[in-house]
Order: sequence, then C-alpha cells, then structure tokens
Amino acid sequence: QVQLVESGGGLVQAGGSLRLSCAASGRTFSSYAVGWFRQAPGKEREFVAGVSASGITHYAPSVEGRFTVSRDNARNTVYVQMNSLKPEDTAVYYCAVRRLSTVNRDFVPTSPDAMDYWGKGTLVTVSS
Repeated sequence: QVQLVESGGGLVQAGGSLRLSCAASGRTFSSYAVGWFRQAPGKEREFVAGVSASGITHYAPSVEGRFTVSRDNARNTVYVQMNSLKPEDTAVYYCAVRRLSTVNRDFVPTSPDAMDYWGKGTLVTVSS
C-alpha cells in the first residue's frame, strides 16, 4: 500500500501560480501511474492532469497550457505547476495512483474510477 500526502495549496489571486506536491511513502513511486483530480463544492470529482510511469502526460482541456505535471521518482514526489489560475480552478485537489499490475507503463489515468489510492487533498482558492 502507498500513502499519499498533498501540499502546496492556498489562496491566490486570479492570474497567479501555485505548485502542488504529492509525496508518496510505503512503496516505490515509480511503479505507479499518477493522476491529479479536483472537486469543487457541489460538483463531482474531475480529472485535471495525469502522468504515466514512463512520463507521458495528459491534461484536461480546461487546464491545458496552464498546468504542468511532472514526477521525480527519486524523491517519490509528483508535482503540478499551476499558472494563470482562474476562480473556476478553486477546488480541493487530490493526487491518486494506479498500480501497474493491470496496465502498462504508458497508461495515463484520466478517471477517478481507475485509481487505487488517494491522498486527502489540498485546498486551492483563487480569488477574482
């Protein structure tokens, strides 16, 4: 089992930037595909960005060009750099991982249903 802890959330003005981190412990992080998801009040959890075990990335259209996901397997950490933030980006952001036992190293998770373990989330608030 792997434990995930997100950090880096906070309050930022529209147009600003934040970098979220997801630190993993318990297992080798390189054996997982990683996804970032978010959930705004009253809305369903949605995909934000994902990175495969091999480093392939994919983004939701709403964040494409503004967010960048990266992974540092040596540090057991995945990051999402969020630039040009908008009020509609306000949400609790979660990282989650998918084991590679049933998918290959190029698999990029895009659905919350595909994930095996979740962190508790970090709140991002973007003021207008």
